[in-house]
Amino acid sequence: MIGHMERKNISSGTKWEPVVGYSRAVRIGNHIHVSGTTATGADGEIVGRGDAYAQTVQVIKNIEQALLKAGATLKDVVRTRMYVTNIELWQEIGRAHGEFFGGIRPATSMIEISKLIDPDMLVEIEADAIVSAEA
Repeated sequence: MIGHMERKNISSGTKWEPVVGYSRAVRIGNHIHVSGTTATGADGEIVGRGDAYAQTVQVIKNIEQALLKAGATLKDVVRTRMYVTNIELWQEIGRAHGEFFGGIRPATSMIEISKLIDPDMLVEIEADAIVSAEA
């Protein structure tokens, strides 16, 4: 029997969340969906300007923080989606992704897009996670 599953919205506290109307992550039951995440540091500035590898590392660290707030870890990630502004940088982006997810091996996509909200952003990643037991 499937009962009512509680919804938990996780905020990162950015000024954009209430304006655009989104959450950094949403957990329903044991499923967690992390919004498109960029290489924004705690100060709101882009980390790793001009460096796709450094940006990808920061993005994944930001995703990890959202997952921790939702009661999950990177090990629970089953899917990532990488949106990149220059597919020719795929090796740098892929290397960073592999350093975090090489042993986890989520399903993934890497898709070139024309631009992100800030021209200094080179990569944005979404993640979906499923925790094995209700926390």
